[in-house]
Amino acid sequence: MARTASLARSVRLFRVFLQEQTDPDLFYGVLARDSVEQLAQHVALEGRTVLDVGGGPGYFADAFRGAGATYVGLEPDAGEMVARGAPEPGTVRGSGEALPVRTAAVDVCYSSNVLEHVRRPWTMAEEMVRVTKPGGTVYLSFTPWWSPHGGHETGPWHYLGGDRARRRYARRFGREPKNRFGESLFAVSVGSALRWARRCAEADVVAAYPRYHPWWARWVVAVPLLREVVSWNLVIVLRKK
Repeated sequence: MARTASLARSVRLFRVFLQEQTDPDLFYGVLARDSVEQLAQHVALEGRTVLDVGGGPGYFADAFRGAGATYVGLEPDAGEMVARGAPEPGTVRGSGEALPVRTAAVDVCYSSNVLEHVRRPWTMAEEMVRVTKPGGTVYLSFTPWWSPHGGHETGPWHYLGGDRARRRYARRFGREPKNRFGESLFAVSVGSALRWARRCAEADVVAAYPRYHPWWARWVVAVPLLREVVSWNLVIVLRKK
């Protein structure tokens, strides 16, 4: 990862991360611009077709189009598609575990913070590889279960168990959390992601690193157990064979 991933960048992202629930437009706008810059280190986006799997209401659309890419969003949840009003033009509804896209159709298949919300995450990852053209790029990012934010709004109580954290949230707030363990939130580990990527016969691993960390903290991904807690968010970049 380029040394533009500085400590100042990490601090800036952490500050807007604290506003995810209260000001999602601010958070996702900053994250989208940062993500496009990060992805551009692995592939030139000008003139490329990008499929954003689990793109929600299209928070990343403007950033990708600003980089010269043709953006196609995919979202399974109709409510998420209209979270900011009318659906983003070009967005299709479909499951990440069975992408309604033909094989080898897109130059870049991108997914940000979706794998932990999928019951069969590696089925989705394999689908992303399938729809990518040979020589194309697959970008996967997710929040590991054992990281401080692994339980999302139920954290840090998820360290005592996902079901327990879910029940505690319901008791405290009188409603279910948006991210319900066992239904819309699942325990995905850094180790399982790396094992899947290395076994993937259709693609080569280009990089794996903590998404929000400065460049000099990249080494944590190589340390079992430690990486599960301190990575916060893992990025895996693959190149389709």
